[in-house]
Amino acid sequence: MSNRALIALLLISAMGACRQAPEQPRFPKADRPVAPIVGDSFSTEDARDRVGEAEQVIQLAGVVPGMSVADIGAGEGYYTVRLAPVVGRRGRVLAEDIVPEIEDRLVQRVHRESLDNVAVKLGEPDDPKLPPHSFDRIFMVHMYHEVESPYAFLWHMRDALKPDGEVIVVDANREPKRHGIPPNLLRCEFAAVGLKLIRLEPIAEGENYFASFRMAGPRPEPGQIRACKEGLK
Repeated sequence: MSNRALIALLLISAMGACRQAPEQPRFPKADRPVAPIVGDSFSTEDARDRVGEAEQVIQLAGVVPGMSVADIGAGEGYYTVRLAPVVGRRGRVLAEDIVPEIEDRLVQRVHRESLDNVAVKLGEPDDPKLPPHSFDRIFMVHMYHEVESPYAFLWHMRDALKPDGEVIVVDANREPKRHGIPPNLLRCEFAAVGLKLIRLEPIAEGENYFASFRMAGPRPEPGQIRACKEGLK
């Protein structure tokens, strides 16, 4: 093979490689601290039950038999195992986490408690890897302030909602570095990807609140998203 033919072949191969590796979308970084991930623990479940948060949240979210719901950042399954009997045999719960060891423990718990309507999935920090247009409710309970790339995460996550589906956030009204997020900052970050706040109210005890969001308009292109400024209270 001549040198000219070899160069042409290399150029064609390089062009093919470029076509196979499209540029990844670029999202803005969060203009706020991100809290470190705190593990879920079975030892806290009795205390959480006494406060009655899960029962209140599930009721406020309007979960009924037959729904498909996702529990994002499920940990060891506190909300997962409480959602499963509410959606019933005709419903489905997808429990997602990004830590393989926690996912393994959750799988064991699902099998141990014979939760036939629950599936477990390993996601990524900026993408929960949910099937598109699949869920009536997506729960994010005491974990959103731990998301490192909130705009990428929300951009991917909202595509998993059914047209009339809702994202349910439970968090604390305090700064992210103290494991919470002020409601107005939450509202702004969700609005940046086309999710509109439809309900906000305090729950249980202390600084915790319930927030519900629905899609409002088309999903923006990543380059159109503008980061919210820290300090929104």
